[in-house]
Amino acid sequence: MPKIYGNRLVNAHNMVHAAYEGKYAIGHFNINNLEWTKAVLETAQKTNTPVIIATSEGAIKYMGGANVVVGMVNGLLEDLNITVPVALHLDHGQSVEVAKKCIEAGYSSVMFDGSHFSFEENYAKTKEVVEFAKQYGVSVEAEIGTIGGEEDGVVGKGELGDPKEAKKMVDLGIDFLAAGIGNIHGPYPANWEGLAFEQLEKIEDAINFPMVMHGGSGVPQAQVEKAISLGISKINVNTELQLSFQKATRAYIETGADQDMVKKGFDPRKLLKPGYDAIVSEMTNLITWFGVKGKADEIKK
Repeated sequence: MPKIYGNRLVNAHNMVHAAYEGKYAIGHFNINNLEWTKAVLETAQKTNTPVIIATSEGAIKYMGGANVVVGMVNGLLEDLNITVPVALHLDHGQSVEVAKKCIEAGYSSVMFDGSHFSFEENYAKTKEVVEFAKQYGVSVEAEIGTIGGEEDGVVGKGELGDPKEAKKMVDLGIDFLAAGIGNIHGPYPANWEGLAFEQLEKIEDAINFPMVMHGGSGVPQAQVEKAISLGISKINVNTELQLSFQKATRAYIETGADQDMVKKGFDPRKLLKPGYDAIVSEMTNLITWFGVKGKADEIKK
């Protein structure tokens, strides 16, 4: 069966594996609306950087459905003439049905997060997703252990990934693996103990395979760089961009600019512009940290 995602989208396999070999990490940036998507894509193009744009199930519902997301992304890729490698990824797909629906809508990459099931059930469901996705040329991310914090109402306890389970998942034919390594979703609390590097090393020794760090927002740069050196090849960011957007938007409103009737500061295009600029600035900083900035030409499409 041929690929059904847009001509400009790619699956994420080649970019993540190139990052693994090159000891850098692909930035995965969750999108929430048109401005968010446009900011991420234009920044990637301007900096010649491969990128993964992603939606949670909640974001898909907010934006109107998987078909809306795919149509918006493909339209922007075409009209903005985005030529760097871009993958459209389902983040934390909670069911096989949702993963299949996104694939059929035109996503080029999906995550099936079965970490809330027993390992046996997680394995069986992941296998079903892999077999379906490969018919469409879609890359698949799986998860073992759990990521701490909350994501779309699902609260993870932060259980560390098991190396033996990791090896079994990799042998299914997935493209990259997420595992609990002390990371959490959302803002990191003051008493956070840091990433579990020893566990990350044990897992990586067992699989020699690209791994994903969820909860990339707020992890200190030194820890990010060490994680990359140990096999982290994809880093997920959502909260960091949300906070940047929020602070810039609040600053605009606090100046009273939105109440300027002459300059029409209430126009959504003006009201959202500071947040857009903040996303661009923060993303540029992060891809520099990740070592991926300017790497687009190294990726085999």
